[in-house]
Amino acid sequence: MPVIRVLPPELINQIAAGEVIERPSSVVKELVENSLDAGATRIEVDIEQGGARLIRVRDDGVGIAPDELPLAVASHATSKIGSFDDLEHVASMGFRGEALASVSSVARFALTSRQHDADAAFRVEVDGGRLQAARPAQHPPGTSVEVRDLFYNVPARRKFMRAERTEFAHIDDLMKSLALARSGVEFRLSHNGKPVRVWKAARDEQAMLVRVADVLGENFPAQSLHLDHAAAGMRLSGWVGLPTASRGQADSQFFYVNGRLVRDRVVAHAVRQAYADVLFHGRHPAFVLYLELDPAGVDVNVHPAKHEVRFREQRLVHDFLFRSLHEALAQTRAGQVVDASDEPVAAPMPFRAPASSGSGNWPSQASQSRLSLGVRDEPLAGYAALLGEGSPMPLDRSAAVPLPAMAESDPERAPPLGYALAQLKGIYVLAENEHGLVLVDMHAAHERITYEKLKAAREGNHLRSQVMLVPLNLSVSAKEAAAAEEHGDALAAWGLELSRSGPSTVVVRRIPALLEGANVEQLTRDVLSELALHGSSRRLQELENELLSTMACHGSVRAGRRLTIPEMNALLREMEATERSGQCNHGRPTWTQLGLGELDKLFLRGR
Repeated sequence: MPVIRVLPPELINQIAAGEVIERPSSVVKELVENSLDAGATRIEVDIEQGGARLIRVRDDGVGIAPDELPLAVASHATSKIGSFDDLEHVASMGFRGEALASVSSVARFALTSRQHDADAAFRVEVDGGRLQAARPAQHPPGTSVEVRDLFYNVPARRKFMRAERTEFAHIDDLMKSLALARSGVEFRLSHNGKPVRVWKAARDEQAMLVRVADVLGENFPAQSLHLDHAAAGMRLSGWVGLPTASRGQADSQFFYVNGRLVRDRVVAHAVRQAYADVLFHGRHPAFVLYLELDPAGVDVNVHPAKHEVRFREQRLVHDFLFRSLHEALAQTRAGQVVDASDEPVAAPMPFRAPASSGSGNWPSQASQSRLSLGVRDEPLAGYAALLGEGSPMPLDRSAAVPLPAMAESDPERAPPLGYALAQLKGIYVLAENEHGLVLVDMHAAHERITYEKLKAAREGNHLRSQVMLVPLNLSVSAKEAAAAEEHGDALAAWGLELSRSGPSTVVVRRIPALLEGANVEQLTRDVLSELALHGSSRRLQELENELLSTMACHGSVRAGRRLTIPEMNALLREMEATERSGQCNHGRPTWTQLGLGELDKLFLRGR
């Protein structure tokens, strides 16, 4: 065996660089985060050849004292933590003291800095891990870091770098995420001497929304909901995209924990569950969300690149995120929008989540005509039998009452979806509102209305459970068995009764009557897996919702069914009053708006 020996500092730093510095964008991330920690209000990033030739980051932060410059590039030297207690309450972006040492070991490195009350700046250079003495330099207050010829002394790493365009695209994406993280900081990005991005400091919400639109697309603000909710010592704010603005890839998702962009499975699971009822299969929501909580409640010392975190109260965070997003999405209604003053107005697409579930200045739901479409009752009657006697029927069968024509109505009190004009091919309802023409998929819309009524009926009654003729014994992991024991009461409330019968076994005795015929073993394993992983599970509710969705589909007005004008108007009013009515149960849109401007373009009016 070779003798044990201490590695030289240069090799130690190069090993650390393998974890921290993956590509040029990793260098930019570490340097810009240092600038943010220094209190910078303006950060300039200059790139040449995708970062392979040059990465320069300049800021107007507090600067570094001349005698501390050598320490700044030393391994495990930092001003951000000094004790284990500091590590437990990290509030800065960086804290490990590895970044500059790692970068300087694999590139030609220069650090120039001047404190605001200093007469001159000083500069240190590192080449191949060899530090040169500090010398005076010309520089405004703040700090500049130059990284040249990245990986010049590590040929194997340099060969893995991609094309210039690809590497710069990674840097560009990184700068977008950083720009969203700090609204009050001005960011500038240039490539090969040409300006690429300029984000001026955003001093208010509207200015920040301009920055959000620049990153996520100019249509995102009009297709998103603003969110600001606080509870249990946490605050969640930002913008969540409407289901109709979903994407084929998860490339427009930005989630920040105390200002740090993270990728976390607890967060991903909570978001996925919140959108489960409104998002089309295979689609991904877009969002920019900021979670603020006590730094002691989150461990950021999980990964060298600090992309991952670990929440100390994982279940609490998961439930808070899910409920905040779920309630925000639930408040959306077809045609409804609330502006900054929280006064309901009609608009083509929602922007801010309604403050209440009412319909504002429009006629009350009780005064509107009710839906009377003559659909089949069999699925609904079967559901009532499962809930028990006296369960409310989800459809109101009272007679429809005609509504006034659009011309006879008060424009200021016109409902968001307007008034029905006609029906097209027995599929679409055409209506007129103050913006122009509204098109409604009548089956998709009525399906959502029926589905929400079925869910309300379920929540208003105790769920019935069914005793299994032969109890089911299952072998599970010890962690899953412990989860079954810990969450037994919560599962029983959903009609799933199981108990721990050994270190790695559980017994299932009852299942929800609504799920008769389901694969009990797979259902139980799915539930326990989620409980063990996330501390909570909605699998039972999701399965029941799938069944209710099927019932709603069969219990809703079918394509080809001819509706009267009062019935069409009743459908529009129900849509305006129903949660999540902008999408059917499967995530497809239920309505769309064609403004007068769009209609004029079709006929070349005004040209």
